[in-house]
Amino acid sequence: MEGGDWKNNIISQLQSRNKRETIAFQDIITFQSRLFDNVSTLKNENLQLTLLNERIRYSNTESVLSSGGGVTNERIQALEQKILSQQEELTSMHRRRGESAQQIINLNARAHDLEKNLQAKDIIISENTALIASLRAEIQMYETNMAELQGLNQVLRDEHQALQIAFAAIEDKLRKSQDENRSLVERLIKYKAKDADKMNEENEHFLKSSNPTAFFINTFGRVSFGKKSDKVRKELEEAAREGGSRSSGGSGGSTDDKIMDSLPYYATSLPTKVALRFDAHDGEVNAVKWSPTDRLVATGGADRKVKLWDVSKPGLIENKGTLVGSNAGVMSVDFDATGVYIVGASNDFASRVWTVGDQRLRHTLTGHSGKVMAAKFLGEPTKVITGSHDRTLKIWDLRSRMCTETKFAGSSCNDLVTSDGAGSTIISGHFDKRIRFWDIRTEMSANHIMLQGKVTSLDLSRDSNYLLACVRDDTIQLIDLRMNTIVRSFSHESFKVGCDWSRAAFGPVGRLLAVGAADGAAYVWNTHSGRLEAVLKDHTSAVTAVSWHPQSGLLASVDRGKRAVIWGDL
Repeated sequence: MEGGDWKNNIISQLQSRNKRETIAFQDIITFQSRLFDNVSTLKNENLQLTLLNERIRYSNTESVLSSGGGVTNERIQALEQKILSQQEELTSMHRRRGESAQQIINLNARAHDLEKNLQAKDIIISENTALIASLRAEIQMYETNMAELQGLNQVLRDEHQALQIAFAAIEDKLRKSQDENRSLVERLIKYKAKDADKMNEENEHFLKSSNPTAFFINTFGRVSFGKKSDKVRKELEEAAREGGSRSSGGSGGSTDDKIMDSLPYYATSLPTKVALRFDAHDGEVNAVKWSPTDRLVATGGADRKVKLWDVSKPGLIENKGTLVGSNAGVMSVDFDATGVYIVGASNDFASRVWTVGDQRLRHTLTGHSGKVMAAKFLGEPTKVITGSHDRTLKIWDLRSRMCTETKFAGSSCNDLVTSDGAGSTIISGHFDKRIRFWDIRTEMSANHIMLQGKVTSLDLSRDSNYLLACVRDDTIQLIDLRMNTIVRSFSHESFKVGCDWSRAAFGPVGRLLAVGAADGAAYVWNTHSGRLEAVLKDHTSAVTAVSWHPQSGLLASVDRGKRAVIWGDL
């Protein structure tokens, strides 16, 4: 569209629309215009007639009074003048009357609008009145609540002050207990030093003795082995005699090696056959542990349960109970030294403690922000330590049901052990290939050992002198804790670590170690000679954990295909 054509187009459209909308009222508009014209014409005619009438009256009066004299004429003129003024006044009054009528109409309309506004404001006032009443009631309620809260706050302040006083008293008591504990630890260290000196003297006396057979008989003959004590004593005597004959025959090697070679497998006879096999869980089994007092084995699985199994009857497995409460797979289980309590670590960022006798859940330890991979009792049944993927270790006091200390490791923890009965030293294995040593009296790691792969598990020998580490580079490392050095490495061409939480374990007297592999076998090595003693094959999937019975030498193994196997003679 060029130039101003669009303007003309809009004007023509508006004109056509105006014509369309006004054509229906054209007759009314014309009639109204004509009516106004007629009204104006009639008003003019009326005015002319009025004037004509006045003139006629005036002429008649003038003709009548022409004979009456000058005085009458003047009077008539005055009257006419008065009539004209009154006529003008009447006209102005009519005009004012019309204006007043219009004002009355306008005022009535305004009064009507004001009445409407007044009604609307009355409604608003009533609503506001109701709202004010409700707000006053609410204010009164809040004032009552505030008074109650002030009273409760005062009670809490009093309780807080009382608790502060009690806390100060308990803190003083704790300080005294710590001082006493420190003195007891120093005394214990002295006693242990004396025992070590005494043991060294006995060893020197033995080395100088010309009759080692008699020494073995006198030393080990005093050991009680339960119901099989006589049989064990006989085996011990025969082994001592064989060791003495080999020594007199001039066999090579040091005296210590000869003594180690002469020790019989009285507590860890090599398991070679399957005693029991059973499906332990509805899914993969992650953990297994023997009770320290009974032939009771605990298993933890991905089905969020811990199960207890009684294997005391030959050829028969009996489920003694199921410990529930976990919301994710159980990764680790451990008994306390008395066998009364059991702790389980779970992938739901928590650990739980049950009593074995009644199988009741006693404690739920929450506070980690990652999977809890390991949980162990810390020297006594009232303390637990846990290691998690959130790169921390936490120490828990079950009496107060709270975390008493958090240690920041800097790497995910896969397993941990405590190196003495008092639980003062903690050893943890981590994702960053390090084994860290912790003193519970300090916050930072005291020392660490670097390995060649991720640490999947740790186990401590009974005398706390040796540490066993399962490493993701498909090796088992034996570490002498007295020197913090690796003294032996175990590996085999067919041995592959099956998972990041694969658990290796020492035998009861430390002469054997066992670990599960990815090919479904359990490998057993001799810790002294480094020789692979046996490869136990019965599983069909990767073996995740193994555990030795502390007295009988039975070996339990579990795999990722829900099976558990007991090896040895029941």
